[in-house]
Amino acid sequence: MGAVLLRCMGPRNSDVFKVIDESGLTFAQMKMLVELVTPDDQPWTVTALSEDLGISVASASRAADGLVRKKLATRVEDADDRRVRRLALTAKGHRLADRIISARLASLEEFTDSLEAGEREKLETALDALLQRPEIAEIYSSYERKVSR
Repeated sequence: MGAVLLRCMGPRNSDVFKVIDESGLTFAQMKMLVELVTPDDQPWTVTALSEDLGISVASASRAADGLVRKKLATRVEDADDRRVRRLALTAKGHRLADRIISARLASLEEFTDSLEAGEREKLETALDALLQRPEIAEIYSSYERKVSR
């Protein structure tokens, strides 16, 4: 699986890297930006983001500060606890996240277009099975809605 992902997302498919490079984001900021794209657009705490991304709270805090400075995210007051600040994407942040995700998806599409018919059928069968997993189905449905807009 790793080899397939490297083929689809690696240096050969420079559009993903080009979009990230042009954005000026650090790797942590890029991960955080994409993580903030959720089906319900609920704001995240920096602590929750750090746990989900597997980075320290200090790194997550620096990444969040960078996103706010670049006007890609904003800090919003928690509805239940005014002491808690949450991070939410701005419209500019959504557009950049969509560009990064679209570049990733284009790389995958280029790969699948290179497959022979039999290979594509086998891949579709395997993916159909994976789409039965709730966590994957949820992600797929949120991006499917964005693509159909």
